[in-house]
Amino acid sequence: MTRAIRALTVALAIVFAAGAPSAQAQDSVKVGVIQPLSGPVAASANAKGGVLGRKVELLIEDNKSDPKEAATAAEKLIVRDKVPVIVGAWGSSMTLAAMPKLEEYGVPMVVETSSAAIITKRGNPWIFRISPPSEMEALGLEKYLKEFGIKQADFLAVNTDWGRGSVTAFGDLLKKSGASVGAVEFMEQSATDMNAQITKVKAGSADTLFLTTSVEQITLVLKQAQEQRLTRKVITTGGSSSPSQLIKQAGAAAEGSYHILFFLPWFPEAMPDGKLAKAFVDEWAKRGHPFEGLTEGFRGHDGVLTAVEAIRIAGKAEPKAVQAALWQVSVMGLNGPIKFEKDGPAGKESGQSKPSIFIVQVKDGKIALPAFAAKK
Repeated sequence: MTRAIRALTVALAIVFAAGAPSAQAQDSVKVGVIQPLSGPVAASANAKGGVLGRKVELLIEDNKSDPKEAATAAEKLIVRDKVPVIVGAWGSSMTLAAMPKLEEYGVPMVVETSSAAIITKRGNPWIFRISPPSEMEALGLEKYLKEFGIKQADFLAVNTDWGRGSVTAFGDLLKKSGASVGAVEFMEQSATDMNAQITKVKAGSADTLFLTTSVEQITLVLKQAQEQRLTRKVITTGGSSSPSQLIKQAGAAAEGSYHILFFLPWFPEAMPDGKLAKAFVDEWAKRGHPFEGLTEGFRGHDGVLTAVEAIRIAGKAEPKAVQAALWQVSVMGLNGPIKFEKDGPAGKESGQSKPSIFIVQVKDGKIALPAFAAKK
């Protein structure tokens, strides 16, 4: 079971554990989920909870980290399972591939992770994103640029819509602030040897390296950079670095690195709703899930919470009604307030929430809030 699916299960336990009407013995309310799994998994709501007096059931489809599979998964959930709303589809490339199916059949999707700008700019009124696009994430870093003192930065990113979008967004921010962009290198998702890219970075004179990829690949880059004695301030983007996991896997190679995150499980009291954050962290631990999964796992909670709140507002599990209700959602998630604003071409706008952005640093082998970040 992946971190995302663990989070979805924990989400149901917390979202429906208290204060919800008892679920009646009738058909469940289905919520479709598209995630990168090794196989399909299903989960249902706590028997004491539910929405509209009914149980909530997650129908989870595997996109196998493949855009074509993501499109197929979306069609299955819509046509076969007749879900009124979907949560997904993790990677930007997978979400983009699923989007035409949403328009074709008229079913909304709550995007919990993908950050490529085009997702909300393309003009798909069935898209409602709670994760920040790279541009919004970059703006979240802007207030710290003075403290970082970046004069020139290099980029090393995964060669996907996410990675390329991140390079553009953070590169534009740096240029706007007066800093320059040095080397820009990409790596394939399956790559394990990044020494050639690191050698090119090392040949330059930048003081900072922005790194955008999964935690597994970040680990390899940090280790290989250490072997090459690369001395750069490292900042990971996308909120998917799982710094606790990096400390375990990369050891001293992770020391001093900075990480842009959207959830702080080490400091739940620092989140917008400290009580909710602590309840989620405690429930996660109670279920025996690895702590390292929390920096990504919270997305499942907020995605399910948003979808179910829209069903509650709609008063019925019907796609068009849920789509209209999503514009009325105003709820506190683990990341912070979730409320959608219009983004994209007039008449075909997508919904985009404004997530909270946080920064942590690996210091003395532990996760710390930088003094400058704690103040703001």
